[in-house]
Amino acid sequence: MLGHETATVTTGTARTTGRDEVFQVEEHGIDPIPDAERHGSAKDVFWLWFGSNLTFTYVINGALAVAFGLSFWQAAAVVVIGGLAFLAIGAAGLSGVRTGTATLVVSRAAFGRRGNWPAGLLNWIVSIGYTVVNTVVGTLALEAFLADLGWSGGHAPRALSLAVTLALTFAVALWGHATVQFAERWMAYVLAVGFAALVVLVLPGADTSAPAAAPGAQAWSLAFVVVLAGPFSYLPMPADYTRYLPRTTSLKAVTRSAALGGFLSSVALGVAGAAAATQADMTDAVAGAEGLLPGWFQPLFLALVLGGSVTNSIITLYSSSLNLQVLGIPWSRARAIVISAAVTAAGSLGALFLTDFTTSLLSFLSLLIIVFAPWGGVFLADMVLRRCAYDSAGLHADAGGPYWYRSGWHPAGLTALLAGLVFSALTCDSELWTGPLVAPLGGADLTLLGAAVSALVYVLLARGRVAPHRP
Repeated sequence: MLGHETATVTTGTARTTGRDEVFQVEEHGIDPIPDAERHGSAKDVFWLWFGSNLTFTYVINGALAVAFGLSFWQAAAVVVIGGLAFLAIGAAGLSGVRTGTATLVVSRAAFGRRGNWPAGLLNWIVSIGYTVVNTVVGTLALEAFLADLGWSGGHAPRALSLAVTLALTFAVALWGHATVQFAERWMAYVLAVGFAALVVLVLPGADTSAPAAAPGAQAWSLAFVVVLAGPFSYLPMPADYTRYLPRTTSLKAVTRSAALGGFLSSVALGVAGAAAATQADMTDAVAGAEGLLPGWFQPLFLALVLGGSVTNSIITLYSSSLNLQVLGIPWSRARAIVISAAVTAAGSLGALFLTDFTTSLLSFLSLLIIVFAPWGGVFLADMVLRRCAYDSAGLHADAGGPYWYRSGWHPAGLTALLAGLVFSALTCDSELWTGPLVAPLGGADLTLLGAAVSALVYVLLARGRVAPHRP
C-alpha cells in the first residue's frame, strides 16, 4: 500500500510516470491502472468507508428523523435500514476492480460517451455540495472550540476555522489515492474510539417512550430521505477507491468490506443522533450534542466533529477531481482538484455567512436524492445486465466503440434517467421544492423510488441489447 513499481501511464492528455505512494502526489487520473501497479486488499475498502463515515453528519441525520416526529426506536430502525444501503455502494465498487478506472468513466456504458457528460456534471455539483456540508460542520466545531478558549465574536474566528478545515481536507486529497487510504485508516482508529465514547455517553439517556401522536407518511418518508442521502451520495465514487485493487481480489470480499465499514459507522452515529434528539434541542446539532456531554469531554467532542468532517470531505473532494477529468478538463487530477477546492470554499463561505445552515442542510439533503437515486438506479441496473464485465478500452474511446451508441448518446440510459428524475421531482418534499404529487400522497416524499423507476425503465429498454463484454 505504501509504494510499488513505476509505470508509464496516460493522465489527461500527457504521458507520465505514475506511482501511488503515501505523501506523494498521485499522477494517475481516470486512466486505467495497469496490473503492475495494482495493490492492496479488500480490507483497505473497509477502512476507507468506515473512516470516511465517522462524521457528525450522521448524528444530524438521526436527530432530524426524531425532529420529523419519529420515536427513538422508529428513528433507529430507519437509521439501520439506511445503513444497509452501503451494500449497493460496495457492489458498485466491483466495476473499479474489473476496469481499473473511476465510477464516472464506467457509467459511460450506461449513458454513452457524450450522454454521460450531463449526468457527470450533476454528480459533480452535488458532490461539491456534500463537501460543503461537511466543511461547514467542521468549521462550526472548530469555531466552538475557539470560543471555549475565549476567542469569540466577529467573523475572524469563523473565517480562520474555515481556512483550517479546508487546508486539512485539500492537503490529503491533493496527494491522492494512497494518502487518502492511509489517512482514512489512521484517522479511523482515533475517531472510532472518540465516537464510541460519545455513543456511550449519549445513548443511556435516550427517551424510548412512544411519541404523543403516531408519525404519518410524511414523517417516515422525510426520515428515510435524509438518512439515505448519505449512502446514495457515494454512488458515483466507489470504483475510485477500488481501481487499484488487483484483478484477483475477491468481488464478494470487496462488497462485504465496503458495506460493513459504512454500515457500522453510519448506524452507530445515526442512533446516537436519535438518542440526543430525545434529550436536547438539536436545531444547532453541535451545540445540542455538546450540552449533553460532561465538561471534560466537550473539547474532545469538538475535535471529533472536526476530524469526522475532514475524513468525509477528503473522499468527496478527491473524487470530484476525477469527475472533472471525466467532464473533459484537460488537466491532471492534482490540478483539477484546485477547481473543486475553490468552489467548495466559495460554497462554504455562503453557507456560513449568508444563509441559515440547518435549513440549507435539510433542503440540500432532500434535493440530493432527486439526482443520485435515479442515476444510481440506471448505473446499478446496467452493471447487473453486464455482470460487471466492461470493455475497458471502449470506456476511454473518444469516438466509436461499444459505448458510442447513437453519436455518443445511449437513448435507453438517458430515457431511464429522465424518467427517474421526473418521478423524483414530482414526489419531492423539500424546503426548496415541493412536487405536485406530494399533497395527493398525504405529504409523503417518494423521491427514493426514483431509483426503482429509473432501473425498471432501463431494464425494459436495454434488456437484450446490453450484454457482458466478452474479450
